[in-house]
Amino acid sequence: MQLTTFTDYGLRTLMYLSAHPEDISNVREISQHYHISRNHLVKVVHRLALLGYIETTKGKGGGIRITRGAHALRLGDIVTALESSMSIVECFNSETNTCTITENCKLQHCLHAATQAFIDVLNQYTLSDLVKDTEWLFAPE
Repeated sequence: MQLTTFTDYGLRTLMYLSAHPEDISNVREISQHYHISRNHLVKVVHRLALLGYIETTKGKGGGIRITRGAHALRLGDIVTALESSMSIVECFNSETNTCTITENCKLQHCLHAATQAFIDVLNQYTLSDLVKDTEWLFAPE
């Protein structure tokens, strides 16, 4: 299983904002910090705002910041919200499934359980667990 770049950037953005919850940041600042595409990050930030994880303000002095405490944001919930699909095999999606053994296949049950276990383990951690010590997050290059 591999998370999409979209989810990776979303998690990094939330980590960045959680490290300084009272500060207003901006997309340019975050994209430069992580050396990632500003254009791609704009889409990620838009989605994070729609999901209620961050708030955005326009204009002079505007920017983005996290809306709630990092201690309340479980990683598995964030990943599930950001990933467009957790379907790691085609049979997980009934609309596009073409597998001929789906009805009798035992593998899909194992893979579904493994995917759920992945999310359950992530949900044992919150965003605050990732940013307790932020020195590494803002270390000079």
